Amino acid sequence: MSLRLQLLQIARLSPRLLGDSTDLVRKFLERQFGPEGAARDRGGRPDLYYTLFALAGAQALDVPAPTDRLRAWLDSHGDGEGLDFVHLATLARCWAAVGGEPVSPARATAILERIEAFRKPDGGYEGDRALQHGTAYGAFVALGAYQDLGRTPGRVIELIRSLKRLETPDGAWSNAPGMPVGSLNATGGAVTLIRHLGFPVNQAVGDWLLAQFHPEGGFLAVPGAPIPDLLSTATALHALASLERRIPSGVHERCLDFIDTLWSAEGGFHGHWADDDLDAEYTFYGLLALGHLSL
Repeated sequence: MSLRLQLLQIARLSPRLLGDSTDLVRKFLERQFGPEGAARDRGGRPDLYYTLFALAGAQALDVPAPTDRLRAWLDSHGDGEGLDFVHLATLARCWAAVGGEPVSPARATAILERIEAFRKPDGGYEGDRALQHGTAYGAFVALGAYQDLGRTPGRVIELIRSLKRLETPDGAWSNAPGMPVGSLNATGGAVTLIRHLGFPVNQAVGDWLLAQFHPEGGFLAVPGAPIPDLLSTATALHALASLERRIPSGVHERCLDFIDTLWSAEGGFHGHWADDDLDAEYTFYGLLALGHLSL
């Protein structure tokens, strides 16, 4: 099962906890799609990245998407010429998520060749061309694109080894070599990717992840961060699940309370307590986190 389908499988469980609020979230996701079929970013512009999250949320909650218009909009991007690394990968993943006829083999190959241009000497991936090393985020993004186009990246062992350089002295991962402490999203991405590819992970990383829990609920992006956020919370819960690590009952209950503080009666989720906006990305992270907490 691909990384995308794994996340979707968990997010589909979220109605167990959403209950009657599920319909409000469905309506919010419906509103994310504009007349050309794409979803909007926070500035109201059609965007591939936000379209992927809107599609994922729609599929999780059985919301119909404007498939025909969206496929035409995706087709207008061709093989991704001019797109950055993240949007190239997102183009690939949107084609898989939208359903219908798969992208042609020629276009899939062209998109992946563009993604390969972002591969680094250490075997990893990263969108910043100036960097000479891969990142955990880059590896996660690239693998997702390959899987959604029905392919596997070459030199997988080198990809795994590139993550070794990102390990930190505290037993976690960062997105740059030589960092003294890890970051949660890099750690969660590395753990999920390594486990997904069938390689072992030191189970002690589960202790590090749980140590990032905030007393008022949710998880911190880095040790000592002032407030928790929804992305870090969903990432932590997903990584802990991949480690088959049981979440303590107190953490479970306070995470539910934290997520409830980020939900809006408009149907979407805020990213953190200081975030005034709603979008498809954080709404999907809300569904993912609730899906894990429903198990």
